[in-house]
Amino acid sequence: MPRVKKAVASRQRRKKVLDMARGYRGGRGTLLRTAKESVDRALKFAYRDRKTRKRSFRSLWIMRINAAARQHDLSYSRFMNGLKKANVMLDRKVLAALAMNDPEAFAKLAQIAKEAA
Repeated sequence: MPRVKKAVASRQRRKKVLDMARGYRGGRGTLLRTAKESVDRALKFAYRDRKTRKRSFRSLWIMRINAAARQHDLSYSRFMNGLKKANVMLDRKVLAALAMNDPEAFAKLAQIAKEAA
């Protein structure tokens, strides 16, 4: 069988891990074994927290909508139910932006929700 030379592939593999560990302190950024452990852990957290970020933003939007709806004598659930009955198809991200940046438009939406409920 022909001789297999693995130098290039193994060097690329090590280099990829050490490049991802750039900026880590001490051996975590320079030693292959500890760098690999740190990179694996960091990638695991990154995957998990991409999901967590979506949850926390949705929670933030709901808090902002609730605060703005209560200024118009509506609870969050009554406001959202009224919009659903009035066939207003705006998602929570847009509603939260309106609540923050355009109170007049949000007041009109609150009036629509009150009438539909």
